[in-house]
Formats: sequence, C-alpha cells, structure tokens
Amino acid sequence: MTTNATGGAQPTGQTDGPDEQGSTPPGATGEDGAADATATTRTPGTDDVTEAKSTTTDAARNSGTDDATDAKSTTTDAAKTSGTGGPARVERTTTDTARTTGDTDKDDPADGKPATTDTAKPTTDDGGNDGATDAKAATTDTAKATTGDAGKDGDGEPRDRWSAFAPAPDPVPGRPRRAARAAGRLLVHEWTLATLAALALAVGMTWPTLRYPLYTLPQDYWDPSLQAWQMAWSGHALRTEPAQLFHSNTFFPEQWSFAFSDMLLGYAPAGMIGIGPEAAVLRYNIMFVLAHALATLGAYALARQLGAGRAGAAVAGVSYTYAPWLLAQAGHLHIVSNGGIPLALAMLARGHGWSLRYGYRPERRHEGWTYTGWLVAAWQLSLGFGIGLPFAYVLAGIVLVAATTWFLRRWVVRPVKRPFGSRLFVADLVGGLIFAGVGALLAIPYFKVAELHPNAARTLGDIGVYSPPALGFFTAPAESRVWGELHEAARATLPWHPEMTLLPGFVLYALAAGGLFFSVWKLRQRLLLLAGVLVTMVLAMGTRFFDGTFTYGLLFEHLPGWNGLRTPGRMMLWTTLLLGLLAAGAVSAFADRVGEIAAERAPYRPSPWLRVATVVPVLLVLLEGLNVTPHPVVPEQPVAMRTVDGPMLVLPSSQNLDQPVMLWSTSTFPDLVNGGSGFTPTQLDEVRRVSLAFPDQTSVDYLRTLGVRNVVLLRDQIVGTPWEVTVDAPVDQLGITREEVGDAVVFRL
Repeated sequence: MTTNATGGAQPTGQTDGPDEQGSTPPGATGEDGAADATATTRTPGTDDVTEAKSTTTDAARNSGTDDATDAKSTTTDAAKTSGTGGPARVERTTTDTARTTGDTDKDDPADGKPATTDTAKPTTDDGGNDGATDAKAATTDTAKATTGDAGKDGDGEPRDRWSAFAPAPDPVPGRPRRAARAAGRLLVHEWTLATLAALALAVGMTWPTLRYPLYTLPQDYWDPSLQAWQMAWSGHALRTEPAQLFHSNTFFPEQWSFAFSDMLLGYAPAGMIGIGPEAAVLRYNIMFVLAHALATLGAYALARQLGAGRAGAAVAGVSYTYAPWLLAQAGHLHIVSNGGIPLALAMLARGHGWSLRYGYRPERRHEGWTYTGWLVAAWQLSLGFGIGLPFAYVLAGIVLVAATTWFLRRWVVRPVKRPFGSRLFVADLVGGLIFAGVGALLAIPYFKVAELHPNAARTLGDIGVYSPPALGFFTAPAESRVWGELHEAARATLPWHPEMTLLPGFVLYALAAGGLFFSVWKLRQRLLLLAGVLVTMVLAMGTRFFDGTFTYGLLFEHLPGWNGLRTPGRMMLWTTLLLGLLAAGAVSAFADRVGEIAAERAPYRPSPWLRVATVVPVLLVLLEGLNVTPHPVVPEQPVAMRTVDGPMLVLPSSQNLDQPVMLWSTSTFPDLVNGGSGFTPTQLDEVRRVSLAFPDQTSVDYLRTLGVRNVVLLRDQIVGTPWEVTVDAPVDQLGITREEVGDAVVFRL
C-alpha cells in the first residue's frame, strides 16, 4: 500500500493516471494553488470479489477580484454483480472539479450549468449452472462556465468547438473514377482543345482534299505526284535498302538522284505504310491536311509562349497557316509543311523560361522542352532546305544574340546574376549538335549533286526571274475565294505569278497595324517586330529591291547553301509569322480590356457582344483564307508499270509528264530513266532529244548503252508527237520486239 498527498491509501501496483475508461485529467494549478486527491479501496469477499474504486479530484483556480465560479462534478457509479461462484465488481468513480476564473469586465454572478446523465445497463449471461449478472450505472453531473478554456481532444490538442458542424469529408474515389476524372481534365485542357480545333480547321479549310483522298491531289498532279513518290521512296528504301536511300529508282543511271529536290525525309515513317500509287496519293493527302494542322498549332503555341492571350494566339495560328499567298503553294508540300518552325521556337523558349511579354523567368526553365525543341527543329530541317535553310540561319542568329545578351547582362553591363544552369547548357549543347549533325548529313548529298551537275547551280539572274515586285504583297493568287477574281488584272502584270502573289491578308495587315499602337507587347518589342517584317519583305523581293546588292545578293554570295534557293518570295513565311505576332498583341490587349469591363459588371459576366468581338478577328482571317483550289484526278497507272521490269524509259518524257510516271513506279520501284525535279540533268536532256526518233537504230543503240531494257510508249499521250506515226513502224531490223500491254506499247531492247 502507498499513501498519496492527501493521506489516502492506494494499493501497490495501482497507477495515479487516468483509468482505462478515460477519467478526467488532473486540473491545472492556479495562482492560489490546487489540490488533487485520489483514493482507491479494494475489498475482497468470500464467494464474491467486490472491487470499489473512488477517485475524487478537486481543482480550484482563483484570479482577479470579481470572480466567476464554474463548478463541474462528475459522478459515475458502476456496479457489476455476478451469481453464485461468479465474481461481482462494483466500481465507483467520483470526480469533482471546481474552477474559478476571474472576470474583470463583468459583474455577473456565478454561472452554473448542471448536466446529469444516468445510465443503468444490466447484463445477464448464463454460462453454465451458475449464471452471471452484470450491472452498470453511470451518472454524470457537469457544470461548465462559458468563459472557460476550450476542450481538448484525445491527444491533448485543442478541439475546435465548431467541428461538429463541419461537412462530412468527401469519399476517396476509386481508381476507375480517378482515371475518368484525369481523362476528363485532359479532354478539356487548353492544348487538347487547341489540337482538336487545329485538326478540324485543317480538314475544313483544305476541303475537298479528303473527299476522294485515293484519287485526287490538291492544285495539280505534277509536283504533288513527285512529292507523293518522295515519301513512298524514302519509306521503301529505309525498309529494304537504307544504304540506297539517296540513290533513287528515278533518273537512271544518275547517282544521288533523291537529292535533286527537297526530300521530305521527315515523312519517311509514313512512307513505310502502304504500297502503290493509291497508297502514295492517300498518304500525301493525309500529310497535306496534317501539315496545316501542325502549322496552326505551332504558331498558336509560339504566340502563347511569348505572352499572347488565347484569342490573340488563335489569330496568329490561323493567319500563319491560311494566309492567301500560301494558297498558291498548295502543290508544294515542302512549303506547306512549315509548322515545325514556330513549334520548335515555342518549345525552345519554354525550355529557357523566356517570354516576350514577361522576359526571362529562370524558375520556368525546363531542359526537357529544350531537347524536344531541338529535335523538332531537326525534323523540320529534314523536310527540305527550301524553307529549312533560312530557319537554320534564323535559329543560329537567335542563339548568337541570346548568348551575347546573356553574357553582357551577366558580366559587363550592370552585372546581374541570371542563372542558366548546367543541365540547360548541356541540353542546348546536345540539342544544337543534333540539329547541326542532321543538317550536315543532309547537306552531303546536295554537295555531291552540285559537284556532279554544275548546271544545277543558280545565279542571281535566275533569282531575278522569280523575284516579285512590291505589287505582289497586295496581290492574291487565283486560288483565293475572296480575292482571286478581283486581282486577276494585277496578276497579269506579274512575270511569274505563282511565286509572286504574296498577299498575307488585308485583315492581317490591319490587325498588325493596330498592334503597333495598342498591344500587350512593349513599344520596343513592337518596333523590333516591325523591323523584322520590313527586313523579311525586302528579302522576299529578291533582286527587285535595288538589284539585291545589299540585301538578298549579300546572302546569296556569302551564306553557304543560300545560292541553292530559287524563289525568294518564300521568305514571306517569316513576314506572315511576324505580322501574326503583331496582330496577336493587339487582339490580346483587346481581350484583356473585355475582361476588365466584364469584371466591373455584377455578377461577373462578359456581354455576349464582347465575347463575339474577340472572335471576329479570327473569323475574318479565316474568311480571307478560303480557297477554290482545284483537286484534279490523278492519271490511272498503266498496266505496264506494274508488269514491265526496269531499267525502263517511258515516252513521252518531259518535266510534267515524268512526275506522274514517278508516282506510278511506287508499285515495284523499277529503275526509271524518267524523272522531274528542280533542275534537269544533262543526260536526261540528251535522252529526251535522242528518243524523239524512237524507234530507230540511233536511239536504240544509245538506250542500250545506258542499260535500258524496255521502252514503254503511252498511246493516250502521243497525239501530236512524232511517236503518233512511228509507234506502229516495223522493228524487226532493229533487233527489238514490240508488245501491246493494256493501253501501252512495250518495246523490249
């Protein structure tokens, strides 16, 4: 037995803390002190064991002069009785707590609140001959002053008195529901909606490209046939003989013939799917539509990254893709496939944490976007140097200016610590090397072609043939639904109107002009964009601007590869992009003002007319981009092109006639003497000249010298040619045979 502070007796082994049922903890000692007393008594019986426990706690706390007294008493009686042979236990706990708290602000009398709870629960359990009866009674009296301290939870922490009124927590969703919610968020994400909108616009704005995708090609079936063959050949070569990629089956027996024009090598994965002309035409039409979608999405992403709002970015996206001047390029997939340019710039800017509107923000750097941006740039370069080479030089200029500016701001002019990061530096180094490596590897075949074919080199005189006058910037091509007929007289004054009608859109001009005065861009940024517009327009004029002596001529003479670019008007691509960014600044500022006006309304809700006003610029730009592009049916493949072996020559032969022949060869890819490209090799010129007299001894001997085994003469194309007379002439004395295969005549040498 032990004795506590009040003289009570406590059996050895009993603890002084609260019991298992959580009796009231000891009270706190105030200024006048507090007394806690606990007494426990246990008495055993003969047949029954009776245990009584009594605990009494008194706490008194006094403060101040005008005291308020809170009294709290709790009494719990428990009695448990068992039958013969069973134990009986009676437990009684009594706790009295008196707490007095001073209150100097009020002279209210003591406030007491009694609460009494009496519970009696008898329990009888028959577990054999002798039954057991348990009885428990509890009575609680509580008096608590409203000025007392807040209660505490089971861990001794203060408990919020209003927690009982809180709403029930949301149930934790299961894995299927979480997946469904994630999918829902993805579907309504800005970039998902932007991608879907770009695809829908591409299908609608290029219609009827996908109406008969197996049989028609946009604009004409000459250059598109060539480019459909290019995609098919690259896929076939990489799937069968990768080492022969640049030595195609056309222009036999020339080497490096795949590099006679832009190769569209970036579309080679698509070229691995399907065989034959119909698959090639379908592939071309699909990539044609997807190229428009990528251009819209890329320009939208660039404008958003630079700081434009959604409406402004939409204007930049659609104006870049559906500018009227690009309608004349519908037959040139390597020009239409320009979406990688703004997309790569947007990704690189995102990776470096840079925005035109907000400047350099180091916390937004991300090397993953940097790697991706360089890879997209390399892919864009692989589609062709026609627009890829200017992009490479622009990208190199951006890197040089950014590095110089960073160095000056970091070390020379008002030194400021502008973190760059080793990982980002490595990403730029690796990505830049990949981009440069792709460019160098793709340039090797072109240098070989330039070495083997000096006649392929361009001169400033050649550039002058395709250089547009200033009138071209305000003239639309015939494919424009809005301006085509109205500008017919202006087009008649242009020497080569397919490459000289360079109107980016009058709506775009107006929006860009407004962006010079009202914009989210700063004044110096607007002036830089304007300078870019003027410089690119001057370059697009080629030798028309003061003979190009200090403009295009400088680039032609001193930049490697620039002398291979034939049409300076395609620099209008950069003019359109910069005009779109100026317009995006104006539309974004207008949209921000609409938001401010809506914020002043109660409740916050923009006027429907204001909502429509932010969409009008996009609709007007799209209106100018509507087209009447023809979609002619591709000539059907002759049966002979599927059955006759190569090397072969198909007559008649010319630049335009040979391009469908290249497409027909995609069934088995036999070696062909025929071919069409940006230039005509000397040997092919000679073949065409000599074969005008075919079949005669001279032409037969010459073709045998080249290794040609079969000549296919197409009857439906020989009207008005020398072969209309000689096609049925005797050939026995020439040592060759003649065979009718479908609508063609096959001469076997």
